Formats: sequence, structure tokens, C-alpha cells
Amino acid sequence: MPTVTVESLVPAAMGADADTVFSAICDVERFADQTDEVRSVTVTARQDGTQDSEWAVTFRNGILCWSERERIDHSARTITFRQLDGDFERFDGEWAVVEFGPDTIVTFTAHFDLGMPSLAAIIDPIAEEALRASIQAILRGLLGEELVFLDTASYPVASDAETPS
Repeated sequence: MPTVTVESLVPAAMGADADTVFSAICDVERFADQTDEVRSVTVTARQDGTQDSEWAVTFRNGILCWSERERIDHSARTITFRQLDGDFERFDGEWAVVEFGPDTIVTFTAHFDLGMPSLAAIIDPIAEEALRASIQAILRGLLGEELVFLDTASYPVASDAETPS
């Protein structure tokens, strides 16, 4: 089953602390404003640290639709999500926001199964790249172009982190 991880460094120079970054990521209805691939996100219910949402996302020549439940833990700055119903066989994962010295690291991880085993070798890599590109566009839109995407194998030392000019 494919797993997609996107990690990004939000330099302190961007003026957003970990709590501000987490609040931006919690506002999933704004995701559609950040990339054309996300057609719509509608929160349908909120209750005691959870919210349900409905998603429509362009993929190749069609639209993937699903509903998911997000569990939001403000103190840990995490959002875990799982598909309730929809076009995936399985879709779940987590957003995590952590302080890294004066900076902030955002990690998005998703596990998915499109439910087409005979086409998985062809479709899964395309889906992985599409998801990665969409998450990067969402993060840039929410947090700013100065965001630095990290190689998931290593982290920069906070004092060595540079922001592009």
C-alpha cells in the first residue's frame, strides 16, 4: 500500500509559530483555494475534537470523492484522518506540526489503496505524485512561498535553515 509523506520547514522568519501553522492546517475548507486539483472541501459536522468533511479532488481525467473524519488534537498539534466512505479502498493518515528550534516542521503522511490491484503498478506512482504535489501547493498557499520542503531522510539544523529570497 502506498504511503506519501511531505515534510516542510516553516522558518521563524515567516512570522508564523507552530500554533498559527496548526490553525491554518485545521481550516481544511481553505484547501480548495490553494490548488486547482482540490475542487471542494466541505465540513459537514464538528463535535468534541472531531470534524467530518466531504472532498472532491481532480485525478487524471476524473474526480475522486470521499468523506473523512478528522480527529484534531490541539495540544499535540496533530490531525488524524480516515476515509468514512468514498472512492478509495483505504485512505488515512496524519498531519503533525512540531516546533523545531525557532522554526516549525509540518509533516503530512497518508496511506492509500485505490482498490485496483491489477493497475496498482501503473496508477499508484501517479497517485503518489499527484497527492504530493497537491499537498505542497496547499502548504505553499496556506503558509507562504518561503516554505522549505525537506528530504524525508534528514532534517536541517534549525540555525542552518535558509529561506529562499
